[in-house]
Amino acid sequence: MATTITTQNPFNEKPLNTYSLFTKKQLETVLQTSQNTFLTWRETKIKKRCKLLKKLKALLLERKNDYALLMAQEMGKPITQGVAEIEKCAWLCDFYRKNSEDFLADDIIKTEAHESFISYDPLGIILSIMPWNYPFWQVLRFAVPTLTAGNTAVLKHASNVTGCALEIEKLFKDAGYPKGCFTTILANHKQIETLINDNRIKAVSLTGSETAGRKIAEIAGKNLKKCVLELGGNNACVVLNDADLDTHINTMVTARMQNNGQSCIAAKRFIVEEGIYDTFIQQFQDKIAQLNTGNPEDNNTEISVLARTDLAEELEHQVKESIKQGAIVSYGNKRMNAYYQPTIVTNVTPEMPVFKEETFGPVAAIIKVKNKEEAYKMASLSKFGLGCMVFTKDTEDALARISQIEDGAFFINEMVKSDPRLPFGGTKASGYGRELSKEGILEFVNKKTVYLK
Repeated sequence: MATTITTQNPFNEKPLNTYSLFTKKQLETVLQTSQNTFLTWRETKIKKRCKLLKKLKALLLERKNDYALLMAQEMGKPITQGVAEIEKCAWLCDFYRKNSEDFLADDIIKTEAHESFISYDPLGIILSIMPWNYPFWQVLRFAVPTLTAGNTAVLKHASNVTGCALEIEKLFKDAGYPKGCFTTILANHKQIETLINDNRIKAVSLTGSETAGRKIAEIAGKNLKKCVLELGGNNACVVLNDADLDTHINTMVTARMQNNGQSCIAAKRFIVEEGIYDTFIQQFQDKIAQLNTGNPEDNNTEISVLARTDLAEELEHQVKESIKQGAIVSYGNKRMNAYYQPTIVTNVTPEMPVFKEETFGPVAAIIKVKNKEEAYKMASLSKFGLGCMVFTKDTEDALARISQIEDGAFFINEMVKSDPRLPFGGTKASGYGRELSKEGILEFVNKKTVYLK
Protein backbone atom coordinates (compact mmCIF):
# COMPACT_ATOMS: atom_id res chain seq x y z
CA MET A 1 0.00 0.00 0.00
CA ALA A 2 1.29 3.44 -0.97
CA THR A 3 2.73 5.58 1.81
CA THR A 4 3.07 8.80 -0.19
CA ILE A 5 0.97 11.15 -2.32
CA THR A 6 2.38 12.83 -5.40
CA THR A 7 0.41 15.70 -6.92
CA GLN A 8 0.56 16.40 -10.65
CA ASN A 9 -0.29 19.34 -12.86
CA PRO A 10 -3.01 18.00 -15.21
CA PHE A 11 -2.22 20.59 -17.89
CA ASN A 12 1.44 19.72 -18.46
CA GLU A 13 1.47 16.38 -16.57
CA LYS A 14 4.48 17.44 -14.52
CA PRO A 15 4.74 16.29 -10.88
CA LEU A 16 4.29 19.04 -8.30
CA ASN A 17 5.01 17.71 -4.81
CA THR A 18 5.25 14.47 -2.86
CA TYR A 19 3.77 14.11 0.63
CA SER A 20 3.92 11.32 3.20
CA LEU A 21 0.73 9.79 4.53
CA PHE A 22 0.24 10.14 8.27
CA THR A 23 1.32 7.29 10.49
CA LYS A 24 -0.97 5.73 13.07
CA LYS A 25 0.86 7.70 15.75
CA GLN A 26 0.40 10.99 13.88
CA LEU A 27 -3.32 10.37 13.47
CA GLU A 28 -3.65 9.61 17.17
CA THR A 29 -1.88 12.88 17.99
CA VAL A 30 -4.23 14.79 15.69
CA LEU A 31 -7.33 13.24 17.27
CA GLN A 32 -6.22 13.82 20.84
CA THR A 33 -5.14 17.40 20.13
CA SER A 34 -8.45 18.11 18.41
CA GLN A 35 -10.37 16.58 21.32
CA ASN A 36 -8.43 18.58 23.90
CA THR A 37 -8.96 21.77 21.91
CA PHE A 38 -12.70 21.07 21.66
CA LEU A 39 -13.03 21.04 25.46
CA THR A 40 -11.88 24.67 25.61
CA TRP A 41 -13.14 25.83 22.19
CA ARG A 42 -16.74 24.92 23.01
CA GLU A 43 -16.56 27.29 26.00
CA THR A 44 -15.23 30.16 23.87
CA LYS A 45 -17.77 32.96 23.57
CA ILE A 46 -19.59 33.09 20.25
CA LYS A 47 -18.54 36.71 19.79
CA LYS A 48 -14.89 35.68 19.90
CA ARG A 49 -15.46 32.84 17.43
CA CYS A 50 -17.21 35.23 15.05
CA LYS A 51 -14.42 37.78 15.40
CA LEU A 52 -11.96 35.25 14.00
CA LEU A 53 -14.03 35.12 10.81
CA LYS A 54 -13.11 38.73 10.10
CA LYS A 55 -9.42 37.80 10.06
CA LEU A 56 -10.16 34.67 8.03
CA LYS A 57 -11.93 36.77 5.40
CA ALA A 58 -9.05 39.27 5.25
CA LEU A 59 -6.48 36.51 4.71
CA LEU A 60 -8.57 34.88 1.99
CA LEU A 61 -8.75 38.13 0.04
CA GLU A 62 -5.08 38.86 0.65
CA ARG A 63 -4.03 35.44 -0.66
CA LYS A 64 -6.68 34.88 -3.33
CA ASN A 65 -4.29 35.08 -6.27
CA ASP A 66 -1.88 32.59 -4.69
CA TYR A 67 -4.71 30.20 -3.88
CA ALA A 68 -6.14 30.52 -7.40
CA LEU A 69 -2.74 29.69 -8.90
CA LEU A 70 -2.44 26.64 -6.66
CA MET A 71 -5.86 25.40 -7.78
CA ALA A 72 -4.92 25.94 -11.42
CA GLN A 73 -1.76 23.90 -10.94
CA GLU A 74 -3.24 21.05 -8.90
CA MET A 75 -6.62 20.49 -10.59
CA GLY A 76 -6.76 22.71 -13.68
CA LYS A 77 -9.29 25.32 -12.60
CA PRO A 78 -9.11 28.44 -14.83
CA ILE A 79 -7.37 31.00 -12.65
CA THR A 80 -10.05 33.69 -12.85
CA GLN A 81 -12.60 31.13 -11.64
CA GLY A 82 -10.22 30.26 -8.81
CA VAL A 83 -10.14 33.90 -7.73
CA ALA A 84 -13.96 33.95 -7.80
CA GLU A 85 -14.01 30.83 -5.62
CA ILE A 86 -11.87 32.46 -2.95
CA GLU A 87 -13.97 35.63 -3.04
CA LYS A 88 -17.04 33.50 -2.44
CA CYS A 89 -15.31 31.95 0.58
CA ALA A 90 -14.74 35.47 1.91
CA TRP A 91 -18.46 36.21 1.48
CA LEU A 92 -19.23 33.03 3.43
CA CYS A 93 -17.07 34.24 6.33
CA ASP A 94 -18.84 37.57 6.33
CA PHE A 95 -22.27 35.94 6.35
CA TYR A 96 -21.56 33.73 9.35
CA ARG A 97 -19.70 36.50 11.19
CA LYS A 98 -22.84 38.62 11.03
CA ASN A 99 -25.45 35.92 11.68
CA SER A 100 -24.03 33.06 13.77
CA GLU A 101 -24.79 34.62 17.13
CA ASP A 102 -28.49 34.83 16.21
CA PHE A 103 -28.50 31.36 14.64
CA LEU A 104 -27.06 29.76 17.78
CA ALA A 105 -29.02 31.75 20.35
CA ASP A 106 -31.29 29.77 22.67
CA ASP A 107 -34.67 29.24 21.07
CA ILE A 108 -37.32 30.09 23.69
CA ILE A 109 -40.39 27.81 23.64
CA LYS A 110 -43.41 28.78 25.74
CA THR A 111 -44.74 25.88 27.84
CA GLU A 112 -46.10 25.42 31.37
CA ALA A 113 -42.51 25.61 32.62
CA HIS A 114 -40.99 28.65 34.24
CA GLU A 115 -38.53 28.51 31.37
CA SER A 116 -38.10 26.13 28.44
CA PHE A 117 -35.85 26.50 25.45
CA ILE A 118 -33.62 24.75 22.92
CA SER A 119 -29.88 25.03 23.51
CA TYR A 120 -27.60 24.47 20.51
CA ASP A 121 -24.50 22.71 21.82
CA PRO A 122 -21.50 21.62 19.72
CA LEU A 123 -20.91 17.88 19.26
CA GLY A 124 -17.11 17.54 19.21
CA ILE A 125 -14.73 16.57 16.42
CA ILE A 126 -16.36 16.50 12.98
CA LEU A 127 -14.57 14.62 10.18
CA SER A 128 -14.87 16.15 6.73
CA ILE A 129 -14.06 14.27 3.52
CA MET A 130 -13.89 16.67 0.60
CA PRO A 131 -13.47 16.58 -3.21
CA TRP A 132 -11.07 18.32 -5.55
CA ASN A 133 -13.42 20.27 -7.82
CA TYR A 134 -13.85 23.30 -5.51
CA PRO A 135 -10.86 22.75 -3.22
CA PHE A 136 -11.39 25.79 -1.01
CA TRP A 137 -15.13 26.45 -1.25
CA GLN A 138 -16.24 22.89 -0.40
CA VAL A 139 -14.03 22.88 2.70
CA LEU A 140 -14.79 26.39 3.90
CA ARG A 141 -18.56 26.03 3.54
CA PHE A 142 -18.29 23.06 5.91
CA ALA A 143 -15.63 24.39 8.25
CA VAL A 144 -16.78 27.98 8.85
CA PRO A 145 -20.22 27.16 10.32
CA THR A 146 -18.98 23.97 11.98
CA LEU A 147 -16.15 25.68 13.87
CA THR A 148 -18.25 28.74 14.64
CA ALA A 149 -20.81 26.44 16.28
CA GLY A 150 -18.06 25.32 18.68
CA ASN A 151 -16.91 22.06 17.09
CA THR A 152 -13.41 21.18 15.95
CA ALA A 153 -12.74 19.71 12.51
CA VAL A 154 -10.42 17.21 10.85
CA LEU A 155 -10.14 17.35 7.05
CA LYS A 156 -9.34 14.51 4.69
CA HIS A 157 -9.13 16.22 1.30
CA ALA A 158 -8.83 14.66 -2.17
CA SER A 159 -5.22 13.60 -2.68
CA ASN A 160 -4.70 15.56 -5.91
CA VAL A 161 -5.28 18.85 -4.06
CA THR A 162 -3.07 18.10 -1.07
CA GLY A 163 -1.33 21.46 -1.44
CA CYS A 164 -4.68 23.23 -1.13
CA ALA A 165 -5.57 21.10 1.90
CA LEU A 166 -2.40 22.10 3.75
CA GLU A 167 -2.87 25.76 2.82
CA ILE A 168 -6.38 25.67 4.32
CA GLU A 169 -5.01 24.37 7.62
CA LYS A 170 -2.42 27.16 7.58
CA LEU A 171 -5.16 29.67 6.79
CA PHE A 172 -7.08 28.83 9.96
CA LYS A 173 -3.89 28.84 12.03
CA ASP A 174 -2.83 32.24 10.68
CA ALA A 175 -6.31 33.64 11.36
CA GLY A 176 -5.83 32.87 15.05
CA TYR A 177 -7.75 29.63 15.54
CA PRO A 178 -6.32 27.45 18.32
CA LYS A 179 -4.09 24.50 17.39
CA GLY A 180 -6.30 21.48 16.87
CA CYS A 181 -9.34 23.52 15.90
CA PHE A 182 -8.89 22.69 12.21
CA THR A 183 -6.44 20.02 11.07
CA THR A 184 -5.66 18.51 7.69
CA ILE A 185 -4.70 14.85 7.66
CA LEU A 186 -3.09 12.88 4.84
CA ALA A 187 -4.69 9.45 5.01
CA ASN A 188 -5.86 6.51 2.91
CA HIS A 189 -9.33 4.95 2.83
CA LYS A 190 -8.53 2.34 5.47
CA GLN A 191 -7.29 5.02 7.86
CA ILE A 192 -10.47 7.01 7.31
CA GLU A 193 -12.57 4.00 8.25
CA THR A 194 -10.55 3.69 11.46
CA LEU A 195 -11.16 7.35 12.23
CA ILE A 196 -14.92 7.04 11.80
CA ASN A 197 -14.86 4.07 14.18
CA ASP A 198 -13.09 6.21 16.81
CA ASN A 199 -15.39 7.47 19.58
CA ARG A 200 -13.81 10.93 19.48
CA ILE A 201 -15.19 11.52 15.97
CA LYS A 202 -18.81 12.55 16.49
CA ALA A 203 -20.07 13.04 12.92
CA VAL A 204 -18.99 13.06 9.28
CA SER A 205 -19.53 15.49 6.41
CA LEU A 206 -18.77 14.19 2.94
CA THR A 207 -18.94 15.88 -0.44
CA GLY A 208 -18.17 13.42 -3.20
CA SER A 209 -19.48 10.60 -5.34
CA GLU A 210 -22.52 8.45 -4.71
CA THR A 211 -20.25 5.44 -4.22
CA ALA A 212 -18.16 7.22 -1.59
CA GLY A 213 -21.33 8.47 0.12
CA ARG A 214 -22.81 4.99 0.44
CA LYS A 215 -19.57 3.63 1.89
CA ILE A 216 -19.12 6.42 4.44
CA ALA A 217 -22.80 6.29 5.43
CA GLU A 218 -22.49 2.53 6.00
CA ILE A 219 -19.50 2.92 8.31
CA ALA A 220 -21.02 5.88 10.14
CA GLY A 221 -24.34 4.05 10.47
CA LYS A 222 -22.68 1.09 12.17
CA ASN A 223 -21.30 3.57 14.69
CA LEU A 224 -24.60 5.49 15.02
CA LYS A 225 -22.94 8.69 13.86
CA LYS A 226 -24.59 11.46 11.91
CA CYS A 227 -23.63 12.18 8.31
CA VAL A 228 -24.21 15.06 5.95
CA LEU A 229 -23.78 13.80 2.40
CA GLU A 230 -23.56 16.08 -0.64
CA LEU A 231 -23.13 13.66 -3.51
CA GLY A 232 -23.42 13.64 -7.28
CA GLY A 233 -25.95 15.40 -9.44
CA ASN A 234 -27.51 15.14 -12.86
CA ASN A 235 -29.28 18.47 -12.96
CA ALA A 236 -31.88 19.13 -15.60
CA CYS A 237 -32.05 22.45 -17.42
CA VAL A 238 -35.57 22.80 -18.79
CA VAL A 239 -35.84 25.23 -21.71
CA LEU A 240 -39.47 25.96 -22.60
CA ASN A 241 -40.79 27.51 -25.81
CA ASP A 242 -41.18 30.95 -24.24
CA ALA A 243 -37.64 31.07 -22.77
CA ASP A 244 -35.75 34.30 -23.43
CA LEU A 245 -32.61 32.89 -25.01
CA ASP A 246 -31.09 36.28 -25.75
CA THR A 247 -31.14 37.03 -22.02
CA HIS A 248 -30.30 33.60 -20.62
CA ILE A 249 -28.16 31.66 -23.10
CA ASN A 250 -24.90 32.78 -21.45
CA THR A 251 -26.22 31.57 -18.11
CA MET A 252 -27.04 28.18 -19.62
CA VAL A 253 -23.54 27.86 -21.09
CA THR A 254 -21.97 28.80 -17.76
CA ALA A 255 -24.25 26.33 -15.99
CA ARG A 256 -22.69 23.50 -18.02
CA MET A 257 -19.13 24.67 -18.69
CA GLN A 258 -18.07 26.42 -15.46
CA ASN A 259 -15.09 24.77 -13.75
CA ASN A 260 -14.51 22.77 -16.94
CA GLY A 261 -17.91 21.16 -16.39
CA GLN A 262 -16.78 19.56 -13.12
CA SER A 263 -19.58 20.56 -10.78
CA CYS A 264 -22.23 18.46 -9.06
CA ILE A 265 -24.80 21.22 -9.65
CA ALA A 266 -23.92 21.81 -13.30
CA ALA A 267 -26.68 21.64 -15.91
CA LYS A 268 -26.06 18.23 -17.45
CA ARG A 269 -29.34 17.36 -19.18
CA PHE A 270 -30.86 20.11 -21.34
CA ILE A 271 -34.52 19.30 -21.88
CA VAL A 272 -35.77 21.55 -24.65
CA GLU A 273 -39.27 22.03 -26.06
CA GLU A 274 -39.40 21.36 -29.79
CA GLY A 275 -40.68 24.84 -30.68
CA ILE A 276 -37.41 26.46 -29.50
CA TYR A 277 -35.11 23.49 -30.05
CA ASP A 278 -33.36 24.51 -33.28
CA THR A 279 -32.80 28.08 -32.10
CA PHE A 280 -31.46 26.87 -28.77
CA ILE A 281 -29.02 24.42 -30.39
CA GLN A 282 -27.64 27.10 -32.70
CA GLN A 283 -27.19 29.75 -29.99
CA PHE A 284 -25.83 27.27 -27.47
CA GLN A 285 -23.28 25.89 -29.91
CA ASP A 286 -22.22 29.36 -31.06
CA LYS A 287 -21.52 30.42 -27.48
CA ILE A 288 -19.59 27.26 -26.64
CA ALA A 289 -17.47 27.66 -29.76
CA GLN A 290 -16.46 31.11 -28.53
CA LEU A 291 -15.08 29.87 -25.19
CA ASN A 292 -11.34 30.44 -24.78
CA THR A 293 -9.46 27.19 -24.28
CA GLY A 294 -5.96 27.01 -22.87
CA ASN A 295 -3.60 26.98 -19.90
CA PRO A 296 -5.56 27.34 -16.64
CA GLU A 297 -2.95 29.84 -15.43
CA ASP A 298 -3.86 32.22 -18.28
CA ASN A 299 -6.35 34.93 -17.29
CA ASN A 300 -8.12 34.59 -20.64
CA THR A 301 -8.80 30.86 -20.28
CA GLU A 302 -12.42 29.81 -19.77
CA ILE A 303 -12.04 26.08 -20.50
CA SER A 304 -9.00 23.97 -19.66
CA VAL A 305 -8.15 20.41 -18.68
CA LEU A 306 -10.07 18.13 -16.37
CA ALA A 307 -8.47 17.40 -13.03
CA ARG A 308 -7.01 14.05 -14.13
CA THR A 309 -6.59 12.12 -17.37
CA ASP A 310 -8.68 9.18 -16.13
CA LEU A 311 -11.62 11.54 -15.61
CA ALA A 312 -11.41 12.66 -19.25
CA GLU A 313 -11.19 9.02 -20.33
CA GLU A 314 -14.31 8.15 -18.35
CA LEU A 315 -16.20 11.06 -19.93
CA GLU A 316 -15.07 9.95 -23.38
CA HIS A 317 -16.32 6.43 -22.62
CA GLN A 318 -19.77 7.72 -21.57
CA VAL A 319 -20.11 9.61 -24.84
CA LYS A 320 -18.94 6.67 -26.94
CA GLU A 321 -21.40 4.31 -25.28
CA SER A 322 -24.21 6.81 -25.86
CA ILE A 323 -23.27 7.10 -29.54
CA LYS A 324 -23.57 3.31 -29.84
CA GLN A 325 -27.14 3.68 -28.61
CA GLY A 326 -28.02 6.36 -31.15
CA ALA A 327 -26.78 9.65 -29.73
CA ILE A 328 -25.35 12.17 -32.18
CA VAL A 329 -22.38 14.45 -31.48
CA SER A 330 -23.18 17.85 -32.95
CA TYR A 331 -20.10 19.56 -31.56
CA GLY A 332 -16.79 18.61 -29.92
CA ASN A 333 -15.91 15.14 -28.61
CA LYS A 334 -12.13 15.35 -28.92
CA ARG A 335 -9.79 14.34 -26.10
CA MET A 336 -6.08 14.83 -25.54
CA ASN A 337 -4.78 13.49 -22.23
CA ALA A 338 -6.73 15.35 -19.50
CA TYR A 339 -8.29 17.81 -21.95
CA TYR A 340 -11.80 17.08 -23.19
CA GLN A 341 -13.29 19.45 -25.73
CA PRO A 342 -16.66 21.04 -24.83
CA THR A 343 -19.18 18.70 -26.41
CA ILE A 344 -22.85 18.77 -27.41
CA VAL A 345 -24.68 15.45 -27.74
CA THR A 346 -28.15 15.36 -29.31
CA ASN A 347 -30.77 12.67 -29.98
CA VAL A 348 -30.33 11.63 -26.36
CA THR A 349 -32.73 9.16 -24.73
CA PRO A 350 -33.12 8.11 -21.06
CA GLU A 351 -31.27 4.78 -21.34
CA MET A 352 -28.03 6.42 -22.50
CA PRO A 353 -25.08 7.05 -20.13
CA VAL A 354 -25.09 10.79 -20.90
CA PHE A 355 -28.67 10.93 -19.64
CA LYS A 356 -28.80 8.56 -16.69
CA GLU A 357 -25.24 8.92 -15.35
CA GLU A 358 -23.45 11.96 -13.99
CA THR A 359 -21.15 13.36 -16.67
CA PHE A 360 -18.43 15.18 -14.74
CA GLY A 361 -17.01 17.34 -17.50
CA PRO A 362 -17.98 19.66 -20.37
CA VAL A 363 -20.59 17.46 -22.08
CA ALA A 364 -24.12 18.76 -22.65
CA ALA A 365 -26.80 16.15 -23.35
CA ILE A 366 -29.74 17.63 -25.29
CA ILE A 367 -33.20 16.05 -25.16
CA LYS A 368 -36.04 17.29 -27.38
CA VAL A 369 -39.58 17.12 -25.92
CA LYS A 370 -42.98 17.93 -27.38
CA ASN A 371 -44.42 20.04 -24.54
CA LYS A 372 -43.83 21.32 -21.02
CA GLU A 373 -45.60 18.36 -19.40
CA GLU A 374 -43.14 16.00 -21.02
CA ALA A 375 -40.31 18.35 -20.09
CA TYR A 376 -41.06 18.24 -16.37
CA LYS A 377 -41.53 14.46 -16.42
CA MET A 378 -38.19 14.06 -18.19
CA ALA A 379 -36.49 16.38 -15.71
CA SER A 380 -37.59 14.14 -12.83
CA LEU A 381 -36.44 10.97 -14.57
CA SER A 382 -33.22 10.62 -12.60
CA LYS A 383 -31.97 8.81 -9.52
CA PHE A 384 -30.26 12.06 -8.51
CA GLY A 385 -32.01 14.99 -6.85
CA LEU A 386 -29.64 17.90 -6.40
CA GLY A 387 -31.17 20.70 -8.45
CA CYS A 388 -33.30 21.68 -11.41
CA MET A 389 -33.41 24.89 -13.43
CA VAL A 390 -36.25 26.10 -15.64
CA PHE A 391 -36.11 28.88 -18.21
CA THR A 392 -39.50 30.38 -19.09
CA LYS A 393 -41.38 33.68 -19.13
CA ASP A 394 -44.36 32.04 -17.41
CA THR A 395 -42.91 32.15 -13.91
CA GLU A 396 -46.31 31.59 -12.28
CA ASP A 397 -46.64 28.25 -14.02
CA ALA A 398 -43.06 27.36 -13.04
CA LEU A 399 -43.74 28.18 -9.40
CA ALA A 400 -46.80 25.94 -9.49
CA ARG A 401 -44.53 23.05 -10.48
CA ILE A 402 -42.23 23.20 -7.45
CA SER A 403 -43.71 20.10 -5.83
CA GLN A 404 -43.34 18.11 -9.07
CA ILE A 405 -39.55 18.30 -8.77
CA GLU A 406 -38.08 16.28 -5.88
CA ASP A 407 -34.67 17.94 -6.01
CA GLY A 408 -33.13 19.99 -3.23
CA ALA A 409 -33.16 23.16 -5.38
CA PHE A 410 -35.48 24.64 -8.00
CA PHE A 411 -34.16 27.69 -9.86
CA ILE A 412 -36.25 29.70 -12.32
CA ASN A 413 -34.41 31.71 -15.00
CA GLU A 414 -31.10 31.17 -13.23
CA MET A 415 -28.50 28.42 -12.92
CA VAL A 416 -28.45 26.31 -9.78
CA LYS A 417 -25.78 27.69 -7.45
CA SER A 418 -24.89 27.69 -3.79
CA ASP A 419 -25.41 30.83 -1.71
CA PRO A 420 -24.36 31.24 1.95
CA ARG A 421 -27.82 32.62 2.75
CA LEU A 422 -29.72 29.60 1.40
CA PRO A 423 -29.67 25.91 2.40
CA PHE A 424 -27.83 23.64 0.01
CA GLY A 425 -28.23 19.89 -0.44
CA GLY A 426 -30.03 17.16 -2.32
CA THR A 427 -32.38 14.21 -2.24
CA LYS A 428 -32.32 10.62 -3.51
CA ALA A 429 -28.84 9.59 -4.72
CA SER A 430 -27.60 13.16 -4.27
CA GLY A 431 -27.46 12.67 -0.51
CA TYR A 432 -29.07 14.23 2.54
CA GLY A 433 -28.57 16.99 5.06
CA ARG A 434 -28.01 20.66 4.33
CA GLU A 435 -25.06 23.01 4.21
CA LEU A 436 -25.01 26.82 4.40
CA SER A 437 -27.60 29.21 5.90
CA LYS A 438 -28.99 28.67 9.39
CA GLU A 439 -29.76 25.04 8.54
CA GLY A 440 -26.08 24.40 7.82
CA ILE A 441 -24.75 25.67 11.12
CA LEU A 442 -27.34 23.60 13.00
CA GLU A 443 -26.38 20.29 11.32
CA PHE A 444 -23.60 19.54 13.79
CA VAL A 445 -25.08 20.66 17.08
CA ASN A 446 -27.02 18.93 19.81
CA LYS A 447 -30.49 20.52 19.80
CA LYS A 448 -30.96 20.15 23.53
CA THR A 449 -34.29 20.64 25.23
CA VAL A 450 -33.93 22.57 28.51
CA TYR A 451 -36.87 22.65 30.96
CA LEU A 452 -36.97 24.64 34.21
CA LYS A 453 -40.10 24.11 36.30
